[in-house]
Amino acid sequence: MENKKKPNPIDIHVGSRIRLRRTMLGMSQEKLGENLGITFQQIQKYEKGTNRVGASRLQNISSILNVPVSFFFEDAPGENTAGQSGMAEASSSNYVVDFLSSSEGLQLNRAFVKIADPKVRRKLVDLVKALAAEAEVE
Repeated sequence: MENKKKPNPIDIHVGSRIRLRRTMLGMSQEKLGENLGITFQQIQKYEKGTNRVGASRLQNISSILNVPVSFFFEDAPGENTAGQSGMAEASSSNYVVDFLSSSEGLQLNRAFVKIADPKVRRKLVDLVKALAAEAEVE
């Protein structure tokens, strides 16, 4: 009988948020590990949800990645309680996470925020929308 325990969905979510923020900052797993005094393999395990991140370690990670601890729990599974947003908003923020987790999305985001002129940014958004609409037609 196999006795492998599946990672908790919250641990997987917290790990994916660590990865998201780390990649947004352009930081390697090795660099984050160095700052925490642990190996990059341990960071990999955290990011996959294989190993649970303790409270004090999560506090250190939030400090290094310059986000509040609450960042790691945003849109967590099972978080939807009365008074909070519904599924439509949760899935749209997952779309953002997926976008920023991709290499192209991250590069596009970094380049886009460096464009100072709002008119140029607007035209770029219009261009991307036009390209996306064109792709849907084909």
